Amino acid sequence: MKRLLSILLIWTALLLSSCELGLEPYNGKEAQTLFNTVEGVQDATTGNYSLLKTLEYATFYHFLTEYASDNVTLSGSTGNTFFFAYNYRHIVDMTQTSGFWRCAYELIYGANKVIENVSPETSPALDQLLGENLFLRAMAHFDLVNTFGRPYTQNDGAGLGVMIRKDTDVKTLPPRSTVKEVYDFIIADLLQAASLMSVSKSNSYASKEVAYALLSRVYLFKGENAKAVEYANKVIDSGRYNLADTETFKKYYSQSNESSETIFAIKHTPVDDLGKGSIGSMYDGTGGLGWGEMYVSQSYRDLIGQHPSDVRSTFFAPFYIKDASGKLVLANRNGIPKYFIYKYSGQDGIQTLSSPIYLRLADIYLIRAEALAKLDRDVEALADVNRIRTRAGLSESAHYSPANMQGKATALEAVLEERHLELAFECQRKFDLFRNNLPLVRNYPGYHLLSGQNSQVIEPTDPRVVYFIPQQELILNPNLEQNP
Repeated sequence: MKRLLSILLIWTALLLSSCELGLEPYNGKEAQTLFNTVEGVQDATTGNYSLLKTLEYATFYHFLTEYASDNVTLSGSTGNTFFFAYNYRHIVDMTQTSGFWRCAYELIYGANKVIENVSPETSPALDQLLGENLFLRAMAHFDLVNTFGRPYTQNDGAGLGVMIRKDTDVKTLPPRSTVKEVYDFIIADLLQAASLMSVSKSNSYASKEVAYALLSRVYLFKGENAKAVEYANKVIDSGRYNLADTETFKKYYSQSNESSETIFAIKHTPVDDLGKGSIGSMYDGTGGLGWGEMYVSQSYRDLIGQHPSDVRSTFFAPFYIKDASGKLVLANRNGIPKYFIYKYSGQDGIQTLSSPIYLRLADIYLIRAEALAKLDRDVEALADVNRIRTRAGLSESAHYSPANMQGKATALEAVLEERHLELAFECQRKFDLFRNNLPLVRNYPGYHLLSGQNSQVIEPTDPRVVYFIPQQELILNPNLEQNP
């Protein structure tokens, strides 16, 4: 683990320097020259997309969100500061918060460079690229505000969010806008993006439907459930996407960029593989190619084990070794059984390579289901849940209906459990709990527990539901206010 810390520190230094170069990620071309042609604008846009797949954005954002869930258990202490994300004992100087904050704003800067230099309605090709950059700017602001600002639904967005950056003037030092103001800015960007984009590219790029999908998530997080249903319907009714069938789904995560279920993924190719610095490295230690120190939690194993036919159990597996007598036994680390997670492994036959999924159709169905349940449209909500359960290999006897709620008190409870089952390890669980005013309960072994504890409970009102603003940023911008 000390070696992992060293690797991450080296990568952070390299990527901070690359992000600085990312302020002009266009091979030194002057802005006026670059933005004179569609090709130049495309080069600039490609440079902006490339920031998503850095260690600082894709990997650090994953650490900050998924490691803070009840899907995983860490099998030992570590000097890496992701430990503080996992155990909710945050500090102001965390490699992950600093790196993610900086790279997200570098992405916003790059998007703003395009937005400032490309006028709408110049040509369909330029409108498309302008829309893509508006989407990227909205996405980065959304990920930032959900990392550093409290859930919108706790106080109608009145809390402090993050800086809104809508130009390339680096001399301005804006304060933190409210969560509501940031959400309103995101929605405006996504609506304009959708109106400009007319090209259906691969799922590695933004499109009208990708903007609609993110809008459905934004509106759900905001508590505007009718709007969440409206934009989920736009995605579903577009006909561009289909749920993978049950057998294909078993291999979905190693082929995410090839699936019609994927709406938007952060495409990685073999040259992008970070090896032991990748997301999958901490989850899959097979053959020593990954660290393999973060495992499936006992509570998630128990939940999915309620239905042995559930194919979602194929996304993790126990790891066995031979004991002194040659008998296969379940391996453990510090007494924590090793259940490796495979949602971030195996792309192109490379154990540590994956293209992290940001939006997919199953999530959109469950966004719609949650919003419908909150609108008291339970029959429709349960139909969406049953669609996902059918694809997971569950029989009709496991389906929900108003007459048979399978022990659940409400349709919303059924929806949230299905989101837990379907979207585990995909950076949604923490948000699902806290924005619904529910606690995070970790009543299983792991290094989140203090000595003598057998359970950790994080209430939705806990100050550490959100991260501290990186200390370096407070020094650089004295107008920023720290989180409590």
